[in-house]
Amino acid sequence: MSCWVPGCPALGMCRGLAALPITCLERAKDLKTRLGILLHKPELGHRIGTSGKLQLGSRRRDSSREVLEWRESFDQLLKSKSGVTAFHTFLKTEFSEENLDFWLACEDFKKTRSKTKLASKANRIFEEFVQSEAPREVNIDHETREITRKNLSGATSACFNEAQAKTRTLMEKDSYPRFLKSASYQDMTKQAASRGVSKRSHT
Repeated sequence: MSCWVPGCPALGMCRGLAALPITCLERAKDLKTRLGILLHKPELGHRIGTSGKLQLGSRRRDSSREVLEWRESFDQLLKSKSGVTAFHTFLKTEFSEENLDFWLACEDFKKTRSKTKLASKANRIFEEFVQSEAPREVNIDHETREITRKNLSGATSACFNEAQAKTRTLMEKDSYPRFLKSASYQDMTKQAASRGVSKRSHT
C-alpha cells in the first residue's frame, strides 16, 4: 500500500510495517496462508462450535464409556472413529492436524493391494507430507525422511512405517496429553459422566 497524500493514515501504516523485522512479516504471511487453507478446506465431518469447543456429533452413541476410554491410552483414542474425529478437531486448533492426516493416510495406504496404485499413492503421500518443504510437511528427522525417500523406489505397504511411527510417537507424547487436558475434552467427559449418572438413575 502506498500513499503520497500528506497526513494519509495509510502512510503511517506503511511506515509501521516497514519497521517490523522481516521474520515477523514472514510469520504473519505464513499464518494468513494457513488460516486461508483452514477456512477453505473441506471439514471432513469435523466442526468447531462458535465457542471454539468441540461438538459431540448428533450420534450420541459416542457412548459415555467410549469417551472416557480415550484417556486410558492413545491406542484407545485411535481405535475410536469419534475419538479420531475429536482429536483431529483439537489438532486443527493447534495447526498440527497434518500429523494425524499423515498417520491416517499411511493406514489407508497399507490396505492398498494393487502394485500400480501402491506406487502412485506412495508418491502422492511423500509429496504432500514427507519431502522437505512439502505443503503439509510432518515433523520428522532428516534421516527418516531419506529412508522413506529410498523406500519409494520399490514401494511396498511398509515403506512409510518408520516415518509413521515417528509421527505417532510425536502425537502421543506431545499433542495427546494436551488434548486430554483441553477444555474441549473436559467438557466431553463431563457430559459423558452426566449421561452415565442419568442412565443409572433410570434403572
